[in-house]
Amino acid sequence: MAVGIEPAEPIARGIIATAKQAWGDLFRWKQRVVVTNELGESYTVWQSPERLRNPISLFMLLSGRDWIYFLVGLFAWTADAFDFHALAIQTVKLSNYYERTKTDISTAITLTLLLRSVGAATFGLLGDRFGRKWPMVANLILLGLLQIATIYSATFEQFLAVRSLFGLFMGGVYGNAVAMALENCPTEARGLMSGILQQGYALGYVLAACANLGVGGATETWKTVFWIAAGLSIAAGLLRSFFPESKQFREAKLAGHHISAGDFWTETKLMLRKEWRMCLYCVILMTWFNYYAHTSQDSYTTFMLESKELPNDAATRASILMNTGACVGGTIIGYLSQFIGRRRAIVGAALISCFLVPAWILPTTERGLSASGFMIQFFVQGAWGVVPIHLNELSPPAYRSTFPGLAYQLGNMVSSPAAQIVNAIAESHFVTSSSGKLVDGYGPTMGIALAIVAVGIAVTASLGPEKRGRSFEHAGPAGANIHQDIEKAVDVASIADSKIQPATELESRERAV
Repeated sequence: MAVGIEPAEPIARGIIATAKQAWGDLFRWKQRVVVTNELGESYTVWQSPERLRNPISLFMLLSGRDWIYFLVGLFAWTADAFDFHALAIQTVKLSNYYERTKTDISTAITLTLLLRSVGAATFGLLGDRFGRKWPMVANLILLGLLQIATIYSATFEQFLAVRSLFGLFMGGVYGNAVAMALENCPTEARGLMSGILQQGYALGYVLAACANLGVGGATETWKTVFWIAAGLSIAAGLLRSFFPESKQFREAKLAGHHISAGDFWTETKLMLRKEWRMCLYCVILMTWFNYYAHTSQDSYTTFMLESKELPNDAATRASILMNTGACVGGTIIGYLSQFIGRRRAIVGAALISCFLVPAWILPTTERGLSASGFMIQFFVQGAWGVVPIHLNELSPPAYRSTFPGLAYQLGNMVSSPAAQIVNAIAESHFVTSSSGKLVDGYGPTMGIALAIVAVGIAVTASLGPEKRGRSFEHAGPAGANIHQDIEKAVDVASIADSKIQPATELESRERAV
């Protein structure tokens, strides 16, 4: 072992042992990593975190092509979020249009979330099998067409049916967009770019809220917002069609590698056999995270309209400022996660959001609600800002479309009743408003739910793994990593990690665990 390197215990195996080790590592500043010496021997050491770098210098690490892929992925994710929030922020309008309760309208949100996991599995596997480009193009264009179909839904039953199909195609966007945006980012810049990328979700909310504000509060105006959403999705799909396929698929094609369906499914089964615990952990983590987002956002506009008795324009302005806080928080905390660690960033942001709950639900004026909404979402989406790169680093390298997207959308499926639960409880419990009227109890319902979920996130992240700085740039497409001897099949990233390197170059061969 090289001089000056501090040895560490090997990476724990098994669920309980991993949880104990992860908990202890959370309170140790250095990171446990596996390195390989010049003889090909692997051992575990403690590594000091990277120093915090100027964000401008991190931006400059990305090439022009890297920026193009990142911005197209961000635009696709933003359009996807706009599509979803176009319904959530117009629950009252749709309730009046279809003459149904707000809880009934939120059924559409539940159905959308339920079927997103099917889309994530379908389009994620297509993206890992055939490339990111054309599955993503088809996905976004079909998403836009389903937004148009929603506008022409004459009955509530037709509306629910279309939104169910919409959820299937919506689920396919995240995995391919995140993989395309981050897979070519330099390691040092990943935390910052992850934070910016995830805020496509909040940016989509801000743009949908601006559109809602612009069209006014009349019932029929919900259709205009949906037309805008359809245009954004179709535009994102067409834009993606103008740029080349991801690097790993282009290189595999140039090398003449033919990946058969048998190779693809063989490697997929090997991956599931090896990584099923990681898959389960990520689904649990994303279930908490999706409850976190939906309990704090989906009913917030309704909360301000019904419980705080704000007019539509004031509630919309407060929503815009709230999600501006989300964009700022996600970017800053995602950036800090490169230095303080993914899990510490998540745990810290989640616990701080708990302490802000009273300040979030008690104000009665537009200014008070705007300020408290800004701060709560700074930390809610701050924790979320770490998610894209954390999932990519935990993912098997060849499955960076399927794994993050499916984990995210399965979490969405489990958390799909969140809006319905909040609306049902709030509409059956009443509080006294500042005007003395009995109103739906959205404030206490959302506050208690958020606090419970935030603690769940903190505990789950504290006991889970972290692979900050993991190398996955050289991973080939799924199915390209199968050797003739199936029992010895490993992914390309593992091959790269096992190559012999001089001891003086250990830093460049570290693989975070």
